[in-house]
Amino acid sequence: MLQPRIPVNPLPTGHTIPLHKPTPTADIEPTPDHNLAPAAAPVPAEPSRMAIQLTPGSAVALAAGGGAVVLVVGAVLVSMLLAVAITGVSVALIAVVLRLLVRDMQKGR
Repeated sequence: MLQPRIPVNPLPTGHTIPLHKPTPTADIEPTPDHNLAPAAAPVPAEPSRMAIQLTPGSAVALAAGGGAVVLVVGAVLVSMLLAVAITGVSVALIAVVLRLLVRDMQKGR
């Protein structure tokens, strides 16, 4: 019932591939095999995931670690913002100096 069904696809020759090939059961008689091994015991299912139990000390350590991560990420972001701001100010200063130099060259000084 829950097994997937493969659709029957036509071949270029026009023949179709059936899902199951019938086997002749009248000619074949099953013979009992007494040498079969006994059925194996069922394998126990894997234990479910263990829940993490936090002690007060580990909870404090986890909170301190999270706080440290937040501080490090914040410091990196602030330093990147500061680098962008310094670069922008220096580019603006260079633009003002170049503008003054070009203006002085046009006046002929």
